[in-house]
Amino acid sequence: MSIFCIALPMGGMRRRDITTFININKPKQKQLQDLVMSFVLRFTYEVAPVFTLMEAVVLERMRHIVGWKDGDGIFSPGGAISNLYGVLTARHYACPDIKQKGLLGKKQLVLFTSEQSHFSILRAASILGIGTDNLVKISCDHRGKMKVAELEEKIIAAKIGGKLPFFVNATCGTTILGAFDPVNDIADVCERHKVWLHVDGAWGGSVLMSKKHRHLLNGIERANSLTWNPHKLLGVPLQCSAFLLREKGIMQQSNEMHADYLFQKDKNYEVIYDTGDKTIQCGRHNDIFKFWLMWRAKGEKGFEAHINRMFELGNYLRELIRKREGFKFVLEKGECTNVCFWYVPLRIREMDDDERKKSELHQATRCIKAMMMENGSLMVGYQPLGEHPNFFRVVISNAAVMEKDLDFLVEEIDRLGRTL
Repeated sequence: MSIFCIALPMGGMRRRDITTFININKPKQKQLQDLVMSFVLRFTYEVAPVFTLMEAVVLERMRHIVGWKDGDGIFSPGGAISNLYGVLTARHYACPDIKQKGLLGKKQLVLFTSEQSHFSILRAASILGIGTDNLVKISCDHRGKMKVAELEEKIIAAKIGGKLPFFVNATCGTTILGAFDPVNDIADVCERHKVWLHVDGAWGGSVLMSKKHRHLLNGIERANSLTWNPHKLLGVPLQCSAFLLREKGIMQQSNEMHADYLFQKDKNYEVIYDTGDKTIQCGRHNDIFKFWLMWRAKGEKGFEAHINRMFELGNYLRELIRKREGFKFVLEKGECTNVCFWYVPLRIREMDDDERKKSELHQATRCIKAMMMENGSLMVGYQPLGEHPNFFRVVISNAAVMEKDLDFLVEEIDRLGRTL
């Protein structure tokens, strides 16, 4: 631990001091921060014993919060890689000899996800040789939730076609609308057809920390694997993504290559703490330290208060928009802290032609966004969704956000919109 005595601020190692230090951006101190956060390349316990144990303890607690008594997991470079682990592990579960013999001669593997899921599921199909044409996208209802009846129909159709359905991804907290797929209903389908259920909770998984909001993930304990990104809704500094498994051992089986020059089995400690052979990496960035520090500083009650506060701010913004003339919701009652809306200038409101109105609204959103950037007043993302024209998407996760900031946001968009 001598390196931390050099790098950390003088005057003691209080948890708040350390947490503040991890988040600073002053150039000289930033160099020391980088030294603390990246000096370890972790693949065996003897290289990084403290951080290895930190990771094991935190992952165990996260699995307990999910509702699993046992299991496995790893911290990965981000949600896209965690989702890749989900598909990789499910592929091994469906075809245990695929690591040695490859895809040749196997039934065509098919995976399923909603049309509003993250693109990383599609990319995983490409990376793992399954093919993007063999990812079946399931329609969503007006709230952005997967249609479970259609999912089962498509699984049955794949079976009839001689294919092997092996993986279903349920999204809990979609990127745009913040929708939560109905995990319990999807789990029923997966159990009937013996298909691996992965939950992409990269965005919404952190609501598990809140007694008030964890109902959004009802049934999560029935999933086989879960992606959960503390660097999103919990506000942990980038990068911090966990891949969690209900079953112990399968991740090791999926990835191990038995490199005995690194992962000897006759060491003088319990080699289950050597994590390098169960990952697609070897060395890994030290992501656990900042999360462990924040958890120690805030506690689970602090995390719960943070989640509840973010939801309160989301509702506050919705109420502002509801009361303001010229604003229109894409989805009035969202499930997460995503707030999606248009500003509709008066000239567009007065149009009779719906197609022209849609086209003009698309351009109006782009123009307001451009004016924000030119003025340097706001940074708010926009995007289309299906047939919808461009709309604004505000996602609240930062503990520093206040009601006055949201007041300014609405007033500024209104001010700029009235100039169009």
